[in-house]
Amino acid sequence: MPNITLPDASKRHFEAATSGSEIAASISKSLLRNAVAARVDGALWDLTRKIETDAVVEIVTRESDEGLELLRHDAAHVLAEAVKELWPATQVTIGPAIDNGFYYDFARDEAFTEADLETIETRMKEIVDRDEVIEREVWERDEAAAFFRSIGEEYKAEIIESIPSDEDLTLYRQGEFIDLCRGPHLPSTGKLGKAFKLTHVSGAYWRGDSNNEMLQRIYGTAWSNDKQLRQYLHMLEEAEKRDHRRLGRTMDLFHFQEEAPGAVFWHPKGWNLFQNLIGFMRDQQNAAGYQEINTPEVMARSLWEASGHWESFGDSMFTTETVDGRHFAIKPMNCPGHVQVFKQGITSYRELPVRLAEFGKCHRYEPSGALHGMMRVRAFTQDDAHIFCTAEQITEESIAVCDLILGIYRDFGFDDIRIKFADRPELRVGEDAVWDQAEAALLEALEVAGLEYTHNPGEGAFYGPKLEFVLRDAIGRDWQCGTLQVDLNMPGRLGATYIGEDGNKHLPVMLHRAIFGSLERFMGILIEHHAGNLPLWLAPLQVKVLTITSDADGYAEEIAGALHAAGIRAETDLRNEKISYKVREHSVAKIPVQFAVGQRELENRSVAIRRLGSKKQQVLPLDEAIIALTSEIETRGASG
Repeated sequence: MPNITLPDASKRHFEAATSGSEIAASISKSLLRNAVAARVDGALWDLTRKIETDAVVEIVTRESDEGLELLRHDAAHVLAEAVKELWPATQVTIGPAIDNGFYYDFARDEAFTEADLETIETRMKEIVDRDEVIEREVWERDEAAAFFRSIGEEYKAEIIESIPSDEDLTLYRQGEFIDLCRGPHLPSTGKLGKAFKLTHVSGAYWRGDSNNEMLQRIYGTAWSNDKQLRQYLHMLEEAEKRDHRRLGRTMDLFHFQEEAPGAVFWHPKGWNLFQNLIGFMRDQQNAAGYQEINTPEVMARSLWEASGHWESFGDSMFTTETVDGRHFAIKPMNCPGHVQVFKQGITSYRELPVRLAEFGKCHRYEPSGALHGMMRVRAFTQDDAHIFCTAEQITEESIAVCDLILGIYRDFGFDDIRIKFADRPELRVGEDAVWDQAEAALLEALEVAGLEYTHNPGEGAFYGPKLEFVLRDAIGRDWQCGTLQVDLNMPGRLGATYIGEDGNKHLPVMLHRAIFGSLERFMGILIEHHAGNLPLWLAPLQVKVLTITSDADGYAEEIAGALHAAGIRAETDLRNEKISYKVREHSVAKIPVQFAVGQRELENRSVAIRRLGSKKQQVLPLDEAIIALTSEIETRGASG
């Protein structure tokens, strides 16, 4: 006879063991209709699972984040069931929910095709229509392993055999299909609905190990209703149009090739844009009191062992052994090098804070399958900075960093910014008492600054807690870029000290700070956010001067010279082509401003101005046009 406490603190008494479904029904029919699971004393349960003792219960609906994750997990199971019905010899392996969707890995000799995806999706919808009851079963480990081997599911049996032998496990049955899963799940397949779509197929190694067999991974997306699905599919279409790899080719910015996987080959315009980003950041940092330094790209392994990186990060580092037997690593990050600069000489508390910044070239080994244009690379440049300060200065310095980060993002057209507080991970260095102090200091800075944030448990760096700055782009995607970390561990590990007011040596606090994060990745995000239509002040080529007739060639060259003299990046197009052809070509290349000049403009000392994305044309005297563009660039006014 359980007493159930609801989220609003109201209580309901039941004469016998009850369930999430019964509790939802006792509240309202609409809640029962939208319910997908129950949270019982903090743990997610199936709606049909019996609650036999007093408990605090919350009904989880399909519109909630947890409900949506559950829907996606069920979609993966329905996907696996559909594949097994269509191709019974296929083995199922692992199928989780992921951001925006789900996937399932299959072992099958023949490759899945686009036509197969349509067939599978149709069968999935048939399974939803069947409204098969989903039942939870508890099995002994060895019994479950033997069962899956008996039906030819060797991968599933291998997973089960890795579970401790004394641990019972749960299987879920729907129709003729049964799968290993912790749950919870929906009461039936009909509850899933049809707001899902299979998107693509890729390869995936069994258990993520390149030494294992290659499987086929089918991806899909699932949502709580059709409207959300349509919005997401529209976003995918927009994302494809904005893909920085395609725009990088169109705009002639960069390319990639197999001889240097995960590294960028910069073209002149792309390198110009890259340097513009560095120049902008350098100006901001100088104004904020940072000193720019540069540290070696290759340093001894012993330094990385002392810093803690080798233990926590060694598998991702590029290493080498020299002919004299010494071991070195290409730096994956800049922080140990910055500590070495800080340690030179004796620093007094009066000199703190010391703010050291670097545009440091770093290398990290990313698996080949994870590489994705400039969004996931092996060679990248960090706009890294480290602030060495006293414990009393943490709050003030952290607030200044937050202000700097948020202001810079706004300058690049990002107004929707989320902050996450990430605390200690399982794999970390340092004592818990030190972590308590670092986490408290960072939270205090957030509170004093009045910044809203969410909690990202266990996702801090191995040496300290951090703030993650997440940008939401023009089509609603989130990108984690900037970070701020409070580190009370590495300075001591690497022997950094300062002389305090008492004349004794003290360990400084080390604040790790990045704003772009990876310049390469930030540029990719920036290109996609603006769909290649970069603000005039940032565009690698700002003005293209086009001639309508050859009579204006000399005037066009004169205009380009005047633009260069005003600090505006410009080129001419004197080709014997129709003006409409030139305008279209340079619009595709995302040139923000085009000056068209012919006989009339020559006689009037004027230019006909076309803005990217606008069909309107404005005629201005040349001097006036240059003044207007110069002002826009200086004030970072966005074009269009």
